[in-house]
Amino acid sequence: MTESFPTPAPPIVEVQRLSRHFDTKAALDDVTLAIPRGGVFGLIGGNGAGKTTLIKHLLGLLRAQSGSVRVLGLDPVANPVGVLGRIGYLSEDRDLPDWMRVGELMNYTSAFFPNWDDRFAAELREAFDLDGRAKVKGLSRGQRARMGLLLALAHRPELLVLDEPSSGLDPVVRRDILGAIIRTIADEGRTVLFSSHLLDEVERVADRVAIIHQGRIVLTASMDEIKESHRRMTLRFEQPLEEAPPMVGTLSREGRGVEWTYVCSGPEDQLRLAASAIGATVVEEAPLTLDEIFVSRVRT
Repeated sequence: MTESFPTPAPPIVEVQRLSRHFDTKAALDDVTLAIPRGGVFGLIGGNGAGKTTLIKHLLGLLRAQSGSVRVLGLDPVANPVGVLGRIGYLSEDRDLPDWMRVGELMNYTSAFFPNWDDRFAAELREAFDLDGRAKVKGLSRGQRARMGLLLALAHRPELLVLDEPSSGLDPVVRRDILGAIIRTIADEGRTVLFSSHLLDEVERVADRVAIIHQGRIVLTASMDEIKESHRRMTLRFEQPLEEAPPMVGTLSREGRGVEWTYVCSGPEDQLRLAASAIGATVVEEAPLTLDEIFVSRVRT
């Protein structure tokens, strides 16, 4: 699906034909992806799909075996200082120094970022209900996630990279993290790359989405384009069928007798014409959730 960018500015992330193998396993297979400036970009895929491997290339932690990676117009491996100083990053691991106190960790981290905003950091600490005197090792899982997000946001990065930020967290903490993402984007127009397997959360906050499966990008477009171009259609045939006929745009189909349900991709008018061409009448249709679209795409 062709992706239309919301801004004529160069993309903040540009990946061209990136491949990465670990032994004989292809973690990334000829990945090409462009992330425009501004808004929330959702990267979704199952475990082992290649999400974290791709992010490690963006952070300069892995060198491209083939292809190229540009972040903020720079090679993150050749110019890590120029890239990392303008990125905020929160990983699923939330690896923080346990021996520090919250306030000490804030002061320590601020030294690495010229644009660190002490007032904003203090506002985040209060909003996330973190005690500056508390030891990091005593923080709960949810508090560690909030702490990690504070450190990622306080220098007001041009690009905020969140790799499974709410994995394993309770709904309240997850709501806080999503709220911080939305506020950051709304207030400052910055860019967020939000990688997650929790598709309902991605659907709530993302403006654009890429689906990655077995190391390949299988679909990328705006959320509106994806939702508008996928639908579930219930078709009725004149005679009972043991097997439903194929139809243009079909991703999956199931049913029995005279009534079958198709999950389809394409313009609505074209899908209705395709249904008519196979001798069926559309009796019901409905939009799909992002989760349903993802499942239909990775199973084809």
